[in-house]
Amino acid sequence: MFRRSNLLVAALLTWLIAALLVASPLAAQTEDPVGGVVTHLSTASNEVRAVERAADTVDTREDRAALTDRLSAVRATAADAGTTLDAQMALVDAKIAEIGPVTPGIVDAPDIAAQRKLLAQRRATIDSAIRRGKLLNVEAQQLADRIAADQAAELGRSWRTRNPSPLTPGFWAAIVDATPRDVGRVARVLEQVMADIGTGLIGGGGWIALLGAVVAVVLGWPARIALREAGRRYAIGAAPGHRVRRTGYAMWRLVTGTALPTLAALAVAQGLRWSGLTGATVEPILSAALFAIGMGAFIGALGGALLMRSQGSWRLLPIDDAVARALMPWVWVLAVLTSADILLSATVEAMRLSTTAVFVTDSAIATVRLLAIGGLLFTLGRLRSRARAEAEAQAVATEAPAVSGAGAARAGVGVITLVVWLVTLASAGALLIGYTTFSLFLTRIAIEWLAIVIGTFYLLLAFVDDVVTTVFSADSRTGHVLARGVGIRPSAIDQFGVLMSGALRLGLALVAIVMLLTPFGSGVDSTVERFGTVASGITVGDVSISPGAIIRAVVVLVVGLALARLFLRWLNDRYLPTTAMDVSARNSFAMIARYIAIILAVLWGLASLGIGMERIALLLSALSVGIGFGLQAITQNFVSGLILLAERPVKIGDLVRIGTDEGDVKRISVRSTEIELADHSTLIVPNSELITKTVLNKTMSNALGRLQVQFSVPLNVEPQRIRQIVLDVFAAEPTILDEPPPVAFIDNIVDGRILFNCFAHTSSPRTSYPARSSALMMILQRLAEEHIDVGTVPQQLQLLPAHRRDDEQGHHDPIS
Repeated sequence: MFRRSNLLVAALLTWLIAALLVASPLAAQTEDPVGGVVTHLSTASNEVRAVERAADTVDTREDRAALTDRLSAVRATAADAGTTLDAQMALVDAKIAEIGPVTPGIVDAPDIAAQRKLLAQRRATIDSAIRRGKLLNVEAQQLADRIAADQAAELGRSWRTRNPSPLTPGFWAAIVDATPRDVGRVARVLEQVMADIGTGLIGGGGWIALLGAVVAVVLGWPARIALREAGRRYAIGAAPGHRVRRTGYAMWRLVTGTALPTLAALAVAQGLRWSGLTGATVEPILSAALFAIGMGAFIGALGGALLMRSQGSWRLLPIDDAVARALMPWVWVLAVLTSADILLSATVEAMRLSTTAVFVTDSAIATVRLLAIGGLLFTLGRLRSRARAEAEAQAVATEAPAVSGAGAARAGVGVITLVVWLVTLASAGALLIGYTTFSLFLTRIAIEWLAIVIGTFYLLLAFVDDVVTTVFSADSRTGHVLARGVGIRPSAIDQFGVLMSGALRLGLALVAIVMLLTPFGSGVDSTVERFGTVASGITVGDVSISPGAIIRAVVVLVVGLALARLFLRWLNDRYLPTTAMDVSARNSFAMIARYIAIILAVLWGLASLGIGMERIALLLSALSVGIGFGLQAITQNFVSGLILLAERPVKIGDLVRIGTDEGDVKRISVRSTEIELADHSTLIVPNSELITKTVLNKTMSNALGRLQVQFSVPLNVEPQRIRQIVLDVFAAEPTILDEPPPVAFIDNIVDGRILFNCFAHTSSPRTSYPARSSALMMILQRLAEEHIDVGTVPQQLQLLPAHRRDDEQGHHDPIS
C-alpha cells in the first residue's frame, strides 16, 4: 500500500514538472511578447535579404511572382508586429504615466527607481523594434517595386526582340534548317505517347477512358442544353423583376456555358489519367488543353450571353437581331483562336522545340488573328453602312431629322473601330518587319484580352446592379421585411440599394483595372499589392484614414443612428405619453433629444475613425470664423430654433399672426417653423423672424377667442330692449361661452343713432369668426322681426352753388 502511494505521488510530481516545462515557454511568451516579435522581425529581415539575392538571378514571370508573394508575407509580418508593438508601447507608457515623472529634489525609493529604469529600457527596446518593422516594410515594398519594374523591363525587351521577317529569305532558311531537328523531336514525343497508350491498354484501363468520354458527351451537350433551358424557364416564371430576369439569365448562360464544357474536358482528361494512357510527356499538354477548352468555352458563353442571337428581348447590348447574328460567328472564331493559341504554345514548350519553331508558331498565330480581326472589322463596317443607309431612308420617308443620341452612339462606335483598325495595322506592320512578339501582343492582348475583360465586367456590373437594387427595393420581400420589422422608410431602402450597388460596382471596376493591367507587366499580385498599399490608408497627422476605417466608421454611424431611432421611438411612444407635458412640450423635448442623439452618433462614428473630441474641437475652432461669416443666417436660425424649443413663446397648435398672415403652428424645427394658413397652404418662417420680430400669439396664455359685433339703431328705440336681444342671441349660440359673460355696450350717440358695441367669448380663437357670423345673422333676424332699423349713421353728399358756399363761409367766419 505504501509503495503504491509512493508511485502515485511520483507520477503526480512527474506530471506537474512536465506541465510546468511545457507551460514555461508559453508563459514567457505571454509575459514578454516583444521578444517573439523581435525574433519574427529578424526572420523577416533575413527573408528580405534572400529575396534580394534571388531577384538578381530570376528570369521568368512565375519566379518573380513567387518572390513578390514572399515579400507580401514579409510585409504582413511587419504589419502584425507593428500592431503588437504599438499595444505593448501603450501599456509601457501607461505604466510610466502611473509612476509619474521624477520630482526634482526628491529621491525615489529603490524599487520605484528600478521599476522606472526597467520601463525606460523596455520602451527603448519596443521603440527600436517598431522602427525596425517600419524600415522592413519600406524595404520590402521597394524590393517589390523593383521586381515589378524588372518584369516590365523584361516585357519591353521581348517586344524589342526582332526575328527574321517573313518577307525575307532568312525566315524561310531558318525554318528549313530547324525542321529536321524539330521533326525528330516531335517523332520521339509521339513514340513516347504511343508507348504510354499501349501500356495503359495492356493494363486494361481503356474502359475508364471510354467512360470519361461518355460523361464528357453527356455534360457537353444534353446536360448543358437542359440546364440552360431550366434557367430560362425559371427566369420567365419565378425570377422577380424584368431587369433581373435578363441579367440573371445571361449570367446563368455564362456559368453553364463555361462550366459544363470545362467539366466535360476534365472528365476526358481524368479518364485518360486514371486509365494510365498518359505519361509525364503529355501531362503539360493535357493541362494546357483543359485550360484552353475552358477559356474557349468562356468566350463563347460570354458572347452568347451578351448577344442572345435568337432571343432579342433578353439581349443586354443595344443592338438589333441582324447585328447579333452577324457577330456571333466571330465570337466562336475568337474562342477557337484563343484555345488554339494556348494549346499550341503549351505544345511547343512541352516538346522543347527550337527557337525557330517558337517564333514561327507565334507568327502563324498572329497572322490568323490579324485575318480574324480584319474580317470582324469588315463585318462591322458593312453593318454600320447598312444601318446608316436605313436611318437616312427612314429620315427621308418621315421627313424628320436623325436622332442625335443614335448619331452620337454611331460616332462612338466609329472612333472605337478606327482605333482597332490602327492597332491591327500596327500589328501587321510589326509582323512584317520581324517584331513577332510585339505583333502577337497587340493582337492577343490589346484587342482580344481587352474585349474579353470589358465584356465580362459589363455583364457583371449589370447583374450586380439589377440584383442589389431589386433585393433592396421598397417593393421587394426584403424591403417589406425591413419596412415592417425594422421600421425603415421605403425611400431609405431604395437609397441603400443604390448605394450598395454603387459600392459593389466600384469594387468590380477596381478588379477590372487589375485584370486589364495584368498582361502589361503588372501582374495580379503586384497590382493587388498596390491596391493593398492604398487600402492600408494614408496618415494625416495622427489619424490614419483607410477604406477599412471608413467602412467601419460608416457601420458605426449607421448603428448609432439606428439606436438613436429606437430610443426616439421609445421616447415618443412610451415615455412622453406618461408625462404631464402637452403636445407642444413633447415635440420640443423630442426634437432636442433627436438632435442630441444624432450628434452623439456622429461623434461615435468620428471616434471610430480615429478622430477624438480634441481634434473635433480644434477643427470647429478653425472653422468658427468661416462659419460665423459664411453661415451666419443658418447659425442665427439654428440658435433661434433652440430658443423657441426651450422658451416656447410659440408652441405647436398656437394661432399666430405674422404680418398679414395668420395660421396654426404645425411644426417647429431648429431652422424654421411651419404655419398652416386658412387656405391650407404652409408658410415656412425662419426661426429668427419669430425671435427678433413682433409676433401675435392668440393662444399663448389664454386659449379663449373673442368676437365683436357693432351696429346702430335709431334714437327712438329703447336701448334696454336692444341689449336684451343681443344677450339673448349670445346665449342661444352654442359656441359662445357663459364665462366670461357676454356684454353689450352703448358706444356712442351720433347723428340721431345709438351705436352698440357688443362682445362675447368662445373656447378658441378659431371658432370666434363662425360664432360672430352666426350671431350677426340671428341679431339681424330678431331686429327685423321687431321692425327695428339697424345699420350705420347715414351720410349724405350735397353739392352747393358757389354763392351759397361763399355765404356759408362768411357766416361762419369768426372775424366777420
